[in-house]
Amino acid sequence: MGFSVASSMHRIKVVNDVSELVPILRAVDSPVKLKLVQRLGETWLTEADVEKEFGKDGIKALQFFEKLKLIDTRWVAREGRRQPDKSYHFYYSTINISTSAPLAEVSEILSIASMSDKDYSKLEKRIFDAVGDTGRFFSDVAEELEMSPTRLKGLVRRSDKLEYRGHRIERFHAPPPGS
Repeated sequence: MGFSVASSMHRIKVVNDVSELVPILRAVDSPVKLKLVQRLGETWLTEADVEKEFGKDGIKALQFFEKLKLIDTRWVAREGRRQPDKSYHFYYSTINISTSAPLAEVSEILSIASMSDKDYSKLEKRIFDAVGDTGRFFSDVAEELEMSPTRLKGLVRRSDKLEYRGHRIERFHAPPPGS
């Protein structure tokens, strides 16, 4: 079971780019993710807590949240355990959406966030293959795949296999459990 610690820290996630809406919407696109976000907003949970309460889907969601930098982590000692456990908590208490964009871009982003997993995985694979093992500059990938910057940003931000590193898109390598 999780443990509660009063947090005096009030953190605000500011969304300035319309493509940043994709991970916010995807963070609550299933009952498991929604309940996990709610639980992580209330208390700190370890990976074992998440797996016990939410199963393997919860662990996968936790890794996705970590990739999106939506959760905070810390090590905690638990009674009867030699090694401390990594625990997780939702990083933000408030989300401030302050952006404007042409209707076409907003429509594009909403379609990416709500796209079926089957359709999305085809596009994700194209990007994954295009960036290769070493990653590539964002603009080169957009040009090669003939995608608008908004579309490519939205697709990458939805992915649990890809991430931005500066001006590059790279394959995401999740940290090993408990690290």
